[in-house]
Amino acid sequence: MKRVLTIQDISCLGKCSVTVALPIISAMGVETVILPTAVLSTHTMFKNFTVKDLTDQLVPITDHWKSEGVKFDAIYTGYLGSAEEIEIAKKIFDEFGGDDTLIFIDPVMADNGKLYPAFDENYAKLNAGLCGKADIIVPNVTEACFMTDTEYKEEYDEAYVLDLLDKLSKLGAKKVVLTGIGLSEGKTGVYGLDTETGEKIIYQNDKVDAAYHGTGDIFASVAVGAITRGISLNDAFKIAADYTAKTIEVTLKNPAEPWYGVDFEATIPELVDTLREYVK
Repeated sequence: MKRVLTIQDISCLGKCSVTVALPIISAMGVETVILPTAVLSTHTMFKNFTVKDLTDQLVPITDHWKSEGVKFDAIYTGYLGSAEEIEIAKKIFDEFGGDDTLIFIDPVMADNGKLYPAFDENYAKLNAGLCGKADIIVPNVTEACFMTDTEYKEEYDEAYVLDLLDKLSKLGAKKVVLTGIGLSEGKTGVYGLDTETGEKIIYQNDKVDAAYHGTGDIFASVAVGAITRGISLNDAFKIAADYTAKTIEVTLKNPAEPWYGVDFEATIPELVDTLREYVK
């Protein structure tokens, strides 16, 4: 069985970060090891949430793993809360990475043209350096703009996307994939570039007119699980995009009208069925 390490926080309630990565990747038939950077009572859309920083535990935990000879087929990072955690992640890549270990980075730090409140432009530059060590990065447009000193645009054309991809490729990652890209009215998806072959990675599906916290984490987790199972990059992103959209649609139909996350638990069986079509 393949093994993935995911490095990000735990929101005990909230359907994001490790709280979705662990069940989703596990359901896809991949052993999922977690390295929690912090524990939050809820995600940050709730009021009065509590936070316990775990930065001082990251090195002792990984040192123990080294002494046990632990190896990973993939390392997947999400939200990293500080410059120190970025530096530790780089060290983990060096110590546990290698030619047979996928490094997948979702540089979670910004959206809708703005950095999250905890971060500044220096943090964005540090994240850019981290992305340079990756096999695959999946920033949204805002994150890509901050990492490449590009003006953010709400409305853009394909030339703008290609320019962003070109700038991202200079960071050093092997495959750069922009998420949340709509190339026509009513569509959204991914647009990426394999920097080694020049091949484009494009998938578009129907845009669901709703926004929920944690859907980016769900998308990234499904993509990591699929790629680790040996599914091609194009198919992995298709599965991830379709699953995320389907989960949003199901959540919108919930009479309880959940607001803090999507009902991914209800759609995991469909994800597993989809996986069977690709992995025999």
